Amino acid sequence: MNTSHLFNPFKSVRLIITGTLESLGYNLLLLIQSARQYRSIPNRFRETVNQISICARGGFPVAIIVAIFSGMVLALQSGIEMARWGQEAQIGTLVAATMCREMGPVMTAYILAGLIGSTMAAEIGTMKVSEEIDALEVMSIDPISYLVLPRLLAMALVCPLLTVYTNVVGILGGGVVGKLVLNVNFSLYFRYAQEALTLKDIYSGLFKALIFGFMIALVGCSQGLRAENGAAGVGKATMKAVVIALISILIFDYFLTWLFY
Repeated sequence: MNTSHLFNPFKSVRLIITGTLESLGYNLLLLIQSARQYRSIPNRFRETVNQISICARGGFPVAIIVAIFSGMVLALQSGIEMARWGQEAQIGTLVAATMCREMGPVMTAYILAGLIGSTMAAEIGTMKVSEEIDALEVMSIDPISYLVLPRLLAMALVCPLLTVYTNVVGILGGGVVGKLVLNVNFSLYFRYAQEALTLKDIYSGLFKALIFGFMIALVGCSQGLRAENGAAGVGKATMKAVVIALISILIFDYFLTWLFY
């Protein structure tokens, strides 16, 4: 009896482990190669600015919409429970701390991974399968310096800046719900929010965003550079870039939170 079509869990686990280790090794190698190109940063200023514009324009509208409704949902859910104990005014504390510590950087990174990380993988993957990257090497242009480095720098800058907007808009959204639904005065809401936040809450969230942005660009570029087999390979590389980035964000978020707190 032919059993080749049957699901083999052990083989699947082995393939996942080997593929993960291979991907980690390639990403680490790409990171080292990119770090060695630091002297070429001034020469890639124009391309870096262009990538910053692409990342910001692509992620800003979605991030704002997600942020305001995240803050509103967080305030509504927590406020309903806290109102049972007469502590609905404390929602400012909860919303501000949660947005700046966790939800702001993580949700911003998720948005950028889905919108920009996938775009990077698709763009570089298309160049890979159409042999444009080989053409760059023939012309003595380093693909790492020309393609990867500007994207790493752009995402490492855009993700923290976008996180600041996400935090602010999320807190404002929570304040709107507090006023309209829970009848919490704006001044009281923002006073509790200000008292809850410490400098550590702010810089830890921004540091997370910096790492997330750098990681999203690294994964997107690495998957694009490894694309093969034409259009199907580009699609597969794009999908893997998004999946790996989303999983990595959660894993790194845990360890960074453990490191800070």
